[in-house]
Amino acid sequence: MADDEELFLNGLRSLLEHEEKLQVLFTAGDGEELLQKLEEAGEKPEVLLLDLRMKKKDGIATTEELKKRYPHLKIIILSSHYREAFVGYMLKLGVNAFLPKDINPNLLREVIIQVKAKGLYFTDDQLKGLQEQLSRGAVIKAPPTSVSHDLTGREKEILQLICEQYTNAEIAEKLFISIRTVEGHRNNLLLKTGVKNTAGLVLFALSHNLIDWNEKLLEFSLK
Repeated sequence: MADDEELFLNGLRSLLEHEEKLQVLFTAGDGEELLQKLEEAGEKPEVLLLDLRMKKKDGIATTEELKKRYPHLKIIILSSHYREAFVGYMLKLGVNAFLPKDINPNLLREVIIQVKAKGLYFTDDQLKGLQEQLSRGAVIKAPPTSVSHDLTGREKEILQLICEQYTNAEIAEKLFISIRTVEGHRNNLLLKTGVKNTAGLVLFALSHNLIDWNEKLLEFSLK
């Protein structure tokens, strides 16, 4: 198991170690540590549980590396950023199951056993959602994984307003802060996301599901 949330990792290990049909060989705090422990392990696990978002090496990068080094290993991704819209990408990546972190413990145990025995676990709802995506020609997107550009609450708040086309002055007035403070937050957003302009911020927010797009239908020109 690999997860950079130590409390969750220890709790999950404690939970699974009490299952007669399961044995936890080792845990890791990120993808790099997991790959190192796998290389050193005399006994290799049959199933791996990976968090999606981890520092140093996230779940996607780790899965890609695992598929090259250990193609026989079965991989279950657990994520607090779970969305059915990402199932298609997970299938393409070669993941054997994709689950939300708040999954019922008994169901998680059954999923692990089924993945070990049959090699795959995807619910009818997941597959139905994927079928609908493909039928309407929707782009299969990767879920957000990087934590290097994690935004503060205030930065997300300002990003939301930027996407709703508020000016710096309007944002300052709305949040009761100075225009210079807004400009500072905007510059930080550009640095953290690696984009060059407001249009890039909008595309970044959209692709990383960082804001609530249901509050308002955005009509934004990317010219």
